[in-house]
Amino acid sequence: MRIAWIGTGIMGAPMARRLLKAGHNVTVFNRTPAKAQVLALDGAVVAETYAQAARGAEVIFTMVPDTPDVEQVIEEIMPAMAAGSLVVDMSTIAPGGARRVAERLNAHGVRFLDAPVSGGETGAIEGTLTIMVGGSSEDLEHARPLLEQLGKRITHMGSIGQGQMTKLVNQVAVAINLEATVEALLFATRGGLDPARVLEAIGAGAAGSWQLNNLGPKMIAGDYRPGFLIKLLRKDLRLVGEAARETRTPIPALSLVSSLFDAAAARGHDNDGTQALAAVLRALTAPES
Repeated sequence: MRIAWIGTGIMGAPMARRLLKAGHNVTVFNRTPAKAQVLALDGAVVAETYAQAARGAEVIFTMVPDTPDVEQVIEEIMPAMAAGSLVVDMSTIAPGGARRVAERLNAHGVRFLDAPVSGGETGAIEGTLTIMVGGSSEDLEHARPLLEQLGKRITHMGSIGQGQMTKLVNQVAVAINLEATVEALLFATRGGLDPARVLEAIGAGAAGSWQLNNLGPKMIAGDYRPGFLIKLLRKDLRLVGEAARETRTPIPALSLVSSLFDAAAARGHDNDGTQALAAVLRALTAPES
């Protein structure tokens, strides 16, 4: 298929690479050209503009940071898209933003799915992402062969915006589990335990989680290289807060975790991986000498 991929960051680049390796014709664009240029080695055509990337594409994927970014991309590519083409947004944005984008596209005869993902950089590289989809069943079936190259679990959540709402639910569980991992390992260390042995002991039991088993070792090693940026999780938690107010849902634990991530940003960790929260809690709670 002729595919456009817009947004080739930590997640977008390996996802586009998987479609290239599956034999599709992929044109890529990124606001920072060097991040798109690396995909030329895999056979991608590198476009100079959003519209150039989208022109002639049957399916256009977007993977950009926030709701305004998606809306900007749509405005830029609108003149280049043919009626009947399909836009699949895999960013994490506001559910209401997804519905606005769909209405804008539908007015021009272009179809839309919101299909945010979970699984981090490793999932993007290995094609094991969890994909949460909002939109029509017909459009999902059209996109499914492509999505199956990117994820191992594809779940149709309902109408436009419901994929994004599911991703926000996911981020509530992710952030609170991450904080639990940080606290548990700090408690273990200050209690005189070897944290690596603690992971071995509890990782396969009731305390086990993706955060514990995948990010716990990085926390112990002080490896804060990003698989998912703190600044992007902070954006996601902002979206959760907005949705929680709209639905009148209390989120007391998440409010605490959000404040800790804000403290991480204030300490210069915005561009580190989310596991850098371990360094922040350790610093904030350092015993007095």
